[in-house]
Amino acid sequence: MTYGQPSIQSRIDDMQARGIDKIAVLPLYPQYSATTTAAVFDKLNRHLAKVRNIPEIRFLKHYYERDSYINALAGSIAKYRQTHGEADKLIFSFHGIPKRCVNKGDPYYEHCKFTAERCAQKLGLNEDQWLMTFQSRFGKEEWLQPYTDKTLAELGQAGVKKLQVVCPAFAADCLETLEEISVENAEIFTEAGGEHLGYIPALNDDAEHIELLVELAYSQLHQW
Repeated sequence: MTYGQPSIQSRIDDMQARGIDKIAVLPLYPQYSATTTAAVFDKLNRHLAKVRNIPEIRFLKHYYERDSYINALAGSIAKYRQTHGEADKLIFSFHGIPKRCVNKGDPYYEHCKFTAERCAQKLGLNEDQWLMTFQSRFGKEEWLQPYTDKTLAELGQAGVKKLQVVCPAFAADCLETLEEISVENAEIFTEAGGEHLGYIPALNDDAEHIELLVELAYSQLHQW
């Protein structure tokens, strides 16, 4: 874990104690950002700077463009809709970052856009059936837009009754999906006039997700 236990430091120390000298690092952020994926890289390097005999490292930068990721994401949405039915619109809500980060060259916005467009295409959705938004902003500066909470309020006020939201930037559910989206943002939508917001779970331990992680691991370990 980058911010928790087991820590990156403890796992690397354990591997090296067992004689492992080649380590593949797979950050679970499909879309690259300096605020997320690069933070893992930074923490890894801070620890390795203290190690006398550093291991050989391979580091996966992103996997948003892989067909297996898009298929797993689209498949999870399709399965949810088979059980719960379709909504008036599908929202792809990504974790937001300050707009200045993108202005400085962070490719995160383009990675998110590619993910949403390719997944919508895979699902056979037309342009008026889905939207891309950004959640979890804080502070006074401008973050990537459109903002999820404001978009949900606007849709509720415009007469949209049923929405479904998926958060593709998260490999597993956490407070920012289970609390912020499925509880807080659901309330924003219904208070604005909407009837129901369905949160589509992250890929979590879905079989297709596990197969994707295996694929990513083998892609890094190949010929090693």
